[in-house]
Amino acid sequence: MRAWPFLLSILLLSGMAPALAQDAETPSGYPVPRFVSLKVGVANGRAGPSREHPIVWRYVREGLPLRVTAEAPDWRRVEDPDGEVTWMHHSLLSGRRTVYVPAETELRIRPDDEANVEAVAEAGSILDLERCADGWCRFEAQGMHGWARAEAVWGLMPTDLGQD
Repeated sequence: MRAWPFLLSILLLSGMAPALAQDAETPSGYPVPRFVSLKVGVANGRAGPSREHPIVWRYVREGLPLRVTAEAPDWRRVEDPDGEVTWMHHSLLSGRRTVYVPAETELRIRPDDEANVEAVAEAGSILDLERCADGWCRFEAQGMHGWARAEAVWGLMPTDLGQD
């Protein structure tokens, strides 16, 4: 089992892994639109794709999900859960998948409306996305895991739900 991390390291160092994962005709090679998350605790959103453009929004929430709607070299136009659109330098963004909970949401022990409630996510919570199936998604936050209906959160693509 120890060979797998070693082989993965070789692939990453050789540059082969990005070729396997990236094939879109964008500066990053990833498709647009897509979701990413804020990598840092404080980040500036700008009016355009350069440091010369004015700051129009200051984000102070590491892990906040953002929808990438366009790309320029080194810059991504993103939309936040409130619908604000800004440009951010790619170094501020992570491929870690998170979702935003707009209203209090029960997380259940399995994907079933009758299943016991494991936890309750407060409005404004950010949860890590684990997986989705049949209109339900499994999330993690602070060591707690649970399922909620996909429509209860912001930050999912149709492909996350098995839709094209």
